[in-house]
Amino acid sequence: MSLRRRLLFWLLTSVLAGGLLASSVVFFQALGETNAIFDYQLRQLALSLRDRQFSRAAVVEALQGEDVPDLAIQAWAPDGTLLYDSAPGAGLPSVVRLGLSTLSTPRGAWRLYATQLRGLTIQVAQPTAVRDRLAAQAAGRTLLPFLVALPLMGLLIWRLVGRELAPLERTAEAVARRSPASLEPIPAGDAPEEMRGLIDSLNTLLGRLDAALESQRRFVADAAHELRSPLTALSLQLQLATRARTEEKRAQAHESLRQGVERATRLVEQLLALARQSPDAPAEPLAPVDLAALARGAVEHHAAAAAAKGLDLACVGAGPLAIQGERGALAVLADNLVGNAVRYTPAEGRVRVSTGADAGTAFLTVADDGPGIPPGERERVFHRFYRGADAGGPGSGLGLAIVKEVADRHGATVTLSDGLGGRGLRVRVAFPPAAARAALSPA
Repeated sequence: MSLRRRLLFWLLTSVLAGGLLASSVVFFQALGETNAIFDYQLRQLALSLRDRQFSRAAVVEALQGEDVPDLAIQAWAPDGTLLYDSAPGAGLPSVVRLGLSTLSTPRGAWRLYATQLRGLTIQVAQPTAVRDRLAAQAAGRTLLPFLVALPLMGLLIWRLVGRELAPLERTAEAVARRSPASLEPIPAGDAPEEMRGLIDSLNTLLGRLDAALESQRRFVADAAHELRSPLTALSLQLQLATRARTEEKRAQAHESLRQGVERATRLVEQLLALARQSPDAPAEPLAPVDLAALARGAVEHHAAAAAAKGLDLACVGAGPLAIQGERGALAVLADNLVGNAVRYTPAEGRVRVSTGADAGTAFLTVADDGPGIPPGERERVFHRFYRGADAGGPGSGLGLAIVKEVADRHGATVTLSDGLGGRGLRVRVAFPPAAARAALSPA
């Protein structure tokens, strides 16, 4: 529905309802005043005969000569004989009650005034319909100018509402003209105060959308760049395997091809994991998650790789520890932290995974005694596809970026420091007290 039409309808309806209410008040006020005036007239008409000397015949003659429209006049002699009745079919009573009274008859309600003057009893009556008609006419005269002015008020309201809604229409047109690539803020201009909140919200949304699209463009560009190298390497290794003349060279080419496929698969898996943890990705339902169990699961998953390198991989903790979070995302976080430590720690090294709670804050820590990360690069390693100059071994530079995305989704903080024995790297993920729960009871 049109906002202008709705405003016009409700404003005119409110004005009309107010006018009808005012007319009702005016009608009842006019009716009260009319009753008071006519009661006064009835009394004065009856009292006007007080100082006049009439015989019975003179009374009849005098009353019959009075021109009193919409009135009924009756007169009785002292002995109760009816001397005059100007409305014999009105059904007025023959028994008179002195003073003012109201009587219902087959011809309608009457207002009566009766008095005794010099032995005569005189009663003057008037239909109440006459009074109601006059009161309605008075109220109608009050309402008529309002009804005449109502269409003019409607036109004026229509123009005023249209003028005040013009900034909204201009804003809607400005949004409609935007292309997907045109996400600059909408100018507020002369927009009224009530619209500025909407414009600010739209500008905030456009800013977030612009940031999301830019992040998506960077992600696609980075992913294409990173995938080009392993795919090119796979193509070359496949050519070498095809051209191999001896069984030994063919086996070497096949092994290199297998390793290349594993690296490409690992890169694709990490790209998918990073995409799932982006801020605009659908979130899993929050549920209690045992952080210690996730840490143990990640250690078990990488135990074979650690054993192949002769690493001392262990998980320590104070027992089950529950936090409120997304189970799948937190499992990815733990797996990347342990996987990075196992991948970059040299042979015969140590990796320690621990969980615990400190002042209501639950944490997961992975520490190793490998090459570590220089302090000057510790902020940059959270960027996608970034690998330090001293990074050795295979890798895509996505592990810590994924960890940071998961931590941000849970309101957690990730800090990097020196690892075991002052060497290597220690990664600590601390969850806020709101996400931390009491330790799960041991099964």
